[in-house]
Order: sequence, then structure tokens, then C-alpha cells
Amino acid sequence: MSTPFPIPLNALRAIEIVARTGALGPAAKELGVTIGAVSQHIRRAEERLGMVLFTRSSTGLKPSQALTAIQPQLQAGFRGLADAVASLKGEAANTLTVTAGSVFASLFLVPRFGRFAALYPDIELRLLATPKFVDLGRPDVDCAIRFGADNWPGVVTNQIGDRRYGAYCAPEMATRLRSPEQFGTVPVIHDETSLLSWPRWLEAAGLAGAGPFDGPSFSDPVLAYQAAVCGQGVLLVMNQLAQSAVTAGQLVPLFSVTVVSEFAYFFATGAGRRLPPRVRQFRAWLDEEMGAGT
Repeated sequence: MSTPFPIPLNALRAIEIVARTGALGPAAKELGVTIGAVSQHIRRAEERLGMVLFTRSSTGLKPSQALTAIQPQLQAGFRGLADAVASLKGEAANTLTVTAGSVFASLFLVPRFGRFAALYPDIELRLLATPKFVDLGRPDVDCAIRFGADNWPGVVTNQIGDRRYGAYCAPEMATRLRSPEQFGTVPVIHDETSLLSWPRWLEAAGLAGAGPFDGPSFSDPVLAYQAAVCGQGVLLVMNQLAQSAVTAGQLVPLFSVTVVSEFAYFFATGAGRRLPPRVRQFRAWLDEEMGAGT
């Protein structure tokens, strides 16, 4: 008797993950098998189909044109299966898994999680704080908070908050900066991961072409922020992320100079994914906490 699945579902899942990630390793990790087993899944599927599914390139495994054409259907199919299983389990025990960068997680989400828990006590929050963009095709990740230009493939996004940023420093350091002309007399903190533009802020402050400025450099944005709070220099920060420190008297904005960034924070989910109530509730709560973005 013929079967609608000439390729085993495990092999189809391996093919979908490799096509999405361009590598065998993520598929092996997600399926709990060896890389060799994933390779065998692909080889046997190619034999049964009588076609090559992947070609090797300098950037990894590239899906064939035929496989690329059906990727959306494969992804939607496995998301549907994951959602069905979650429904059987009571929406995965109502656990909400959110991934975000360490700055947004530590400065905005963590201090406010108590408010969300008070509104939705039945939802258990799980936070993955990482600088990497976690694959939102994974069934164990509900949503992400991403900072950038909103050009990520395979996701649906909604801007949260606004795009304004400024230069901030500790109050004691601010007393030494009565005017923009004195700006070069204090250290400038260099966040090596930041997308915020010093030249744009300097131009808005009437200091176009000024610099470069001396100061400590950090590869971790959270450490750069802590350095600013500790009075080690001036740092560019999105206004909404600095607000709690400003209210607490830890940071002050310099010269009331605000710049609109080309980048913003976005709430992101996998394209074609059904959003359970816990995700919709979290998105609505974020909108309320950050205000409508423009």
C-alpha cells in the first residue's frame, strides 16, 4: 500500500532544519542524534526521491531550488504539529519562552517581569538572554525581542517603543559638562556591539567632526552600561532603556540632545506560526510598557 510519507518524518524534520540553518549540527542537536545520522537521513531521502537536496558552499549546505520552493510548507507543517502537541499538553503547561539580547533583558525585561507575573500568574516565563538571533522556527521558542533594522527573513515583526537615543553619564560626571564644548574633557565609553551612531549624536549636539575620544571599550553591552553608571564615561543608550537609571538618579542625559536611530526594538515571531494566548498577552503587555512605536 502506498504511503503519503515516502520519507520518514524524522528525515523530513532533519531536512527542514538543515535547509533552514545550512548545517547538520543544529539538526543533530534538535533531534537528539549524531551528525552522521542526519547525513544518512538526507542521503536516503535523496535516493528515494531521485534528486539532490543540498549542495555544499563556502557558507554551508545550500538547499536545492526544489527544496527551497517547499521550505515554507515544511516549516508550516512542523509548526502545526508542534502547536497541536502543545494544545494536547495544555499549551505546553503555559510556559512562555522569550529570547532577547542581554541589554534589553537585564535593563528592561527583568525589572518588569514582576508586573507581568502579577497580571498573568498562570504563565511561567522562561528567558533566553543571548546576543545571537535564536531561530524562531524552533518549537521551544515562542517569541523574540530583536534590535535592528527589521530585515530578518522568516519572521513577523512589530516595532515596540520608539527609536530615540542619547548620551548618558553618571550625575557627578555631568557636573563637569556644562556645555557641549566641554565634551572632550571626559572619557567616552565604547560599546563594541552597539548600532548607535556617535557621529549622528555629535552632529545633533553641534560637535560635528569632533573626536575620536578616549575611553574604555567593552565587548559586552551590559558591562558598558554598568561602566557608565559607575562614572567611567559617557555612553550612548536608547532612551527607554536608560529611563529606570535616570529615575533612580544613576544616569543623566547630556544637553537634552536626542537622536532618532535607524534601528529599533521589535517583537518577533516565526512566520506562519499560530500565536497562542500567552504570546498575544505578552506582546500586548510589551506595547503597554514601552508605548506605541513610531
